[in-house]
Amino acid sequence: MFWIGCHLSAAKGYLAMGKEAVNLGANTFQFFTRNPRGGSVKPLDLDDMAAYRDFAAKHNIGTIVAHAPYTLNACAADENLQRFALHVMREDLERLSFLPDVVYNFHPGSHVKQGEAVGIQKIADLLNQVLQPDTKTPVLLETMAGKGTEIGREFAQLRAILDKVELSDKMGVCMDTCHVFDAGYDIVSHLEEVLQEFDTVIGLERLKAIHLNDSKNALGSHKDRHACLDAGEIGIEALSQIINHPKLCHLPFVLETPNDAAGYAKEIAWLKELRKVE
Repeated sequence: MFWIGCHLSAAKGYLAMGKEAVNLGANTFQFFTRNPRGGSVKPLDLDDMAAYRDFAAKHNIGTIVAHAPYTLNACAADENLQRFALHVMREDLERLSFLPDVVYNFHPGSHVKQGEAVGIQKIADLLNQVLQPDTKTPVLLETMAGKGTEIGREFAQLRAILDKVELSDKMGVCMDTCHVFDAGYDIVSHLEEVLQEFDTVIGLERLKAIHLNDSKNALGSHKDRHACLDAGEIGIEALSQIINHPKLCHLPFVLETPNDAAGYAKEIAWLKELRKVE
């Protein structure tokens, strides 16, 4: 099964997102758990969640991706920001427990001149406070482009976090194609080598989702500027290799390209044409 979708607005609720995904030709999708640039969150609507569960089962919607807000910085220097990150992640995971087949993705954060080692330790400390034996939703660390003091530009940084998380069996990784390319991993000319390095350092069994984006910038630019498919430096041939790769093809692929609904529908249809494996 080819699990392909895009990022949708959660403003109208889960059932509305499920219907929109199906209308776009998708069978998965991603959404922000709350205001991505703030912290506000809609009241929990259990009836809407129940309606979505029924709709998802009838329309064969696969694993969906819940994205934490950008304002969540798990390794912030400011104690208030640290408390905010702890509150948001705990609340998000509690709310997501009412949904089937969902993963929770977050940007590891920026150490803001505290140093990489301090940043990694703070992220792990937060996760150790949040994750419990009964935590239902897998939590994913996203690969990052390496802007400023971002943690996650290297696979080894993500491995270091995972090694410090006590319940690491509840953790995984989301690979963003734009981010890894901008971080310096050549997925265009050396995809096999990149995947081998990921497997050696982290383990491919930890890879749970892929953000499928082109990049407006060159390899190793550390810029993080997404482009529409085949409108950037990665190109559709390389992205086609990724969706068809035997070690990746079973994963949910989510488009975060700068698109409107019509653009997403076009890219989803295009990717379905390029898909060669079942």
